[in-house]
Amino acid sequence: MNVWLAIAGVNGALAVASGAFAAHGLQGRIDAHALGVFETGARYHMYHALAMGLAALAMRGAAAQPAQYAAIFFLGGILLFSGSLYIFALTDARGFAIVTPFGGVAFLIGWALLAYAGAKLTI
Repeated sequence: MNVWLAIAGVNGALAVASGAFAAHGLQGRIDAHALGVFETGARYHMYHALAMGLAALAMRGAAAQPAQYAAIFFLGGILLFSGSLYIFALTDARGFAIVTPFGGVAFLIGWALLAYAGAKLTI
């Protein structure tokens, strides 16, 4: 649980840094569409950093294994979804856009696993 909380915290900080970079460092350097793409990556990065933290807090008892898998899928989703959007926005390399839906699917699987973990969690 501690490792996943730390990973969630690092990802939360990276999401804030990405959002600040978009707002202050990219303004006027990339077009409005690319800026919106980058900001979408940062927003979903933050959402799923928080979700990873929730999964970490659920890692006990019968909920531990599905919660750990949820955290893994959230991290994978961040890398694939947000990462591909960051790269696409900064480089206009359209080939990375093909990876984005796989990150979205990883997010969906993570949420389903977190729901399953919640059903198994005893307080």
